[in-house]
This record gives sequence, C-alpha cells and structure tokens, in this order.
Amino acid sequence: MDVTELLGQARAAGASDLHLAVGERPLLRLEGVLQRLALAPLTALVLEQGMAALLDDDQRRQWLAADELDLAVSLPGLGRFRLNLFRQCNGLGASVRLIPAQVPNLEALELVDVFAAISRCRDGLVLVSGPTGSGKSSTLAALVDRLNRDHALHIVTLEDPIEVIHSGQRSLVNQREIGRHSRDFAQGLRSALRQDPDVIMVGELRDLESIRLALRAAETGHLVLATVHTRSAVNSIDRLVEVFAPQEKPLVRAMLAESLRLVVAQVLVRRRGGGRVAAREVLVATPAVRNLIREGRMAQLYSLMQAGGAVGMRTMEAAMQALKAQGVL
Repeated sequence: MDVTELLGQARAAGASDLHLAVGERPLLRLEGVLQRLALAPLTALVLEQGMAALLDDDQRRQWLAADELDLAVSLPGLGRFRLNLFRQCNGLGASVRLIPAQVPNLEALELVDVFAAISRCRDGLVLVSGPTGSGKSSTLAALVDRLNRDHALHIVTLEDPIEVIHSGQRSLVNQREIGRHSRDFAQGLRSALRQDPDVIMVGELRDLESIRLALRAAETGHLVLATVHTRSAVNSIDRLVEVFAPQEKPLVRAMLAESLRLVVAQVLVRRRGGGRVAAREVLVATPAVRNLIREGRMAQLYSLMQAGGAVGMRTMEAAMQALKAQGVL
C-alpha cells in the first residue's frame, strides 16, 4: 500500500492523524487513541518516494535543505492534509493531520454562544487556548467562516501552515502562510497592520514580538483572533505576560486589561457511545476581570469565572458537569 492509499484509508476511517515511520506499521489516531494498521512495516523507499510525490519542486528543495518540513497539501479526491516530515534515528518519519473536508460548523462545534459574544466585538483580542490536538484550529476556522458569512469585513489570516481554505462570502479573506508568504508571525503582523484589516487571525502567538504586535493591533481598532498553547483561560493570560521582561510586565498587563475581550480554553474528551466532544472554559473580560488583570491578581480570576455565568463565563469544571448532566459523558 502506497502513501496515497494510506491517506485515503485514514480519511475513510475518520482518523484525525496518520503517523508513518520507516520500519513501523502505519498508525491512525481514532478518537484520540493510536491504533496500528494490520499492514507490513514501511520501507524507506516507499515512504521517501511517497512523501516526495506529495511535494512540489520548491517544497522538495526546502526538505532537502532542512531535513524537516511543515506544510499543507491538497490532493484530488482525498482532501487537504497538514504534513510534518522529519528525520529520526531509523530514517524518515511523517505525521499527517487530516483537515476536515468542510469548514467546521459553529452549531456542530457548539460555538454559537461564543460567536455571539465575538460578533459584538469590533476590536480587541480573543484567545483560543488548549493543548495540542484539542481542536483550536477548527474553532478558529469556524469563527472566521461565520464572520466571513455574516459581516462585510477584511479578514487577514496568518497561519503555519494554511489548513482550512476560506472563500470570500460577504467578507474579503486573505490567507497568508508563514514561511511562504511572510517570514514569521511578527513580520506577518507588521504587514497586516498596513493592509486595512478589520480582523486579523493569528494561528499561534509564539514569541514576545508577535504578542507585542497582536496587543498593539487589538488596541488600535482591530479584532485579533489567536491561539495559545495553554490548558486554561487564566494560564493563557499568564503566558502572554510572562514572556516579557519584569520591567515591561505592568505595561503589558495594562494593555491586556484594555484589549482582551474573551478567552476560550478547550479540551477534547471522550463522548459516551464514541467520538469526542469539546469541553470549553470561557472567560469574559468584564470590568472586574480587567481590574484583576491590571493589578496582576490572576489567581482571583477563577472566582470571577465561577460567579460569571450570567455574562457567559464558565469554568472547565462547570463545562464538564454540564456535559455529564446532558448525558454526553
């Protein structure tokens, strides 16, 4: 079985990921669990040739120069995939993320209440956080899709790589890939601020400079949607502050207090009867929340989330309890 056939089998099985390595049988991640396929171990020749066939000439040159590559590809009849190619002690390895054929739907992802809050924002910062594989990219894609359909906006996305392709509806959507259309997230953000955007979607806030620019964009009349790799809403705010030098932290907290609108932290949990569902913690930037951020009293934010149900806030514990009460878990 060649690599293209393996991708087709992974798509047909409903896998989220496919893992390939020389000397190993292929593995699928199904509902969060890795499962080996009943196939022969992959040879170096099959994997090298199969992966090379998925790349264009420029991507092959990049791969040879760096021995690792992160990109997205579209294959006729199979859909779109995110590939991470790398070298390991036994030879080539590849991790493939299967991108949904359709743009994720707000209703299916149970994000209607979150979108209602975001659609009222004309500027500011909205964070989506969670561990790797928690569905952050799908959440952002669904939010961008609904903004695109419901509002006349100029939406600029900065992604590494571009996963879901958005076609313009009421909005103009310009999608830019880091490493291909811009050197890095910081450079992409600098350019985006000169492109008359209404909404800037940042695939990940990774470093001090990209965080600084995202806060500046949120302060100057733009709606910024971004992801961070943290497990809770409070940790997301801490992460943005902690990358700065001690003398800068009071200013950064003040900027966050003014620009933050919403933090959504999510994890995927096993659904009763099969499949997975997202449990989401929501922090809304009320005046009380802003005061605590400004004063650096992050530990007290959790109490506000517990008491903030009337304005749409909820803790992860409350989200889990709600899913259990609904019979989902």
